[in-house]
Amino acid sequence: MAVVEEIRPTTDALLKTKAPKRPANMGQFLRWFFLFLGGIAMVMPIAFMISTSLKWPHEVYNLRLIPEEPTIENYTYVLEDGRFYWWFVNSIIIALITTVCNVIFDSLVGYTLCKFKFPGRYIVFIAILSTLMIPTEMLVIPWYLMSQQFGWLDTYWGIMFPGLMTAFGTFLMKQFFETVPDDFIEAARIDGLNELQIWWTVAMPLVKPALAALAIFVFLGNWTAFIWPLIVTNSVEMYTLPVGLSSFGDEADVQWELIMTGAAISTIPTLIVFLIFQRFIIRGVVMAGLKG
Repeated sequence: MAVVEEIRPTTDALLKTKAPKRPANMGQFLRWFFLFLGGIAMVMPIAFMISTSLKWPHEVYNLRLIPEEPTIENYTYVLEDGRFYWWFVNSIIIALITTVCNVIFDSLVGYTLCKFKFPGRYIVFIAILSTLMIPTEMLVIPWYLMSQQFGWLDTYWGIMFPGLMTAFGTFLMKQFFETVPDDFIEAARIDGLNELQIWWTVAMPLVKPALAALAIFVFLGNWTAFIWPLIVTNSVEMYTLPVGLSSFGDEADVQWELIMTGAAISTIPTLIVFLIFQRFIIRGVVMAGLKG
């Protein structure tokens, strides 16, 4: 008991002794500071968009973030406008179909260029990549002439056909298919699977992060596309959401509060798509780190 009584004061003294403070890491502080500034820079446009959508027309040019007299009349007006639903549905149909086609076609071409050994495959791959150097503005006139010749003007097909397959998606999928072991492919062939079955049941599940990233990029690109849908459509009913929202402004007046209201509503599908596919991307990053 005497030994215990002698040890106890020493233990109590050690517990009361404060651990020395670690010196502040200036580099870490600066990193967090600049990340905070970057976060503010990214959030502020969204904050002003929502703020403007809640303002009356006479308050639009007031740069205060919080409206003096908040209102939801802009949302009521936009949602009661029958044209908005047409634009929203058009954008959903075009973005979804284009995304699905890109995921299928780009992955098929990427798988073929990666796992099939045939003469000239590198030339084909380089030819596909070389199209990335051509500006979109140079392709608008050939696209329009093709649409006019085949009767695709003012149709869903006319809006979608330039983006049903992309060189970037092909490149992305080929690079990810390189990580799929050839032993898996050979084992599936020995088991009697044909090439389409191998592509769908063996290779595709192993590149889910790439498929998720491709789906997000393609959906966002088609959801926000403006120039080509503006050129190829003539009727108001065929407008996509960006083109339709631009009709709220003319030379005499621009209804910024309605444009920002429509833009705020149009961000909902993009957030849903990101929330659906982000877990696959995060899982891919984690697995890549473990493999490294």
